[in-house]
Amino acid sequence: MTSHHLRHYHRESHALDHIGWLRAAVLGANDGILSTASLIVGVASASSGPREMLIAGTAGLVAGSLSMAAGEYVSVSSQADLEHADLTRERRELREDPEGELRELTGIYMKRGLDAALAADVAKQLTAHDALGAHARDELGMSKATAARPVQAALASAFSFAIGAAIPLAVAALAPFSHASVAVVAVSVVMLAVLGALGARTGRAPVLRAVLRVTLLGIAAMLLTIAIGKMFGTTA
Repeated sequence: MTSHHLRHYHRESHALDHIGWLRAAVLGANDGILSTASLIVGVASASSGPREMLIAGTAGLVAGSLSMAAGEYVSVSSQADLEHADLTRERRELREDPEGELRELTGIYMKRGLDAALAADVAKQLTAHDALGAHARDELGMSKATAARPVQAALASAFSFAIGAAIPLAVAALAPFSHASVAVVAVSVVMLAVLGALGARTGRAPVLRAVLRVTLLGIAAMLLTIAIGKMFGTTA
């Protein structure tokens, strides 16, 4: 095989390559649609006016976006701190006991099915090329695709939540108040189904299962908030 072929023989795209930002974006958009739609229909069912409904929806969009960003940043930052601590420990161990780390790497490859001689040869070559990278990948399970990126995750969550939340808010603003709840629920269910299908296709997961899961849970959440609004609302 020529060096040209070695450089270009593998160009497959895997869902894992997108897992960091994809998870945050899908969760953000899903939460934006569902939480804002539920808030809007809950307030509308309490016999509040259109002004109160839109204020509640707008407040939900802003607060939800900031909350998602903050939560995602803290969560992913904690993951990044753990990864940094693990890598720091590996650097120290490689510096203090390189032979022991080489034996450890050899043992990992033997457990994966390589014979002792081949495992030792692979471990030596990978150690010579990038010892820390080999241990990070094969001992700790780290890779560039799954590396923690707090700022990226926070921005993806906030932006996707805002986009998702803007959909039921726009429907509530455009529809007559008497039909706002029905319109918001209907459009939100459709968008949740689309989002579930897109997420499943991108992650190469079963589409129907994802769509059913997200729409059924969404319908249940919105019906519950409607019931709460009717129970505790005031009549105008």
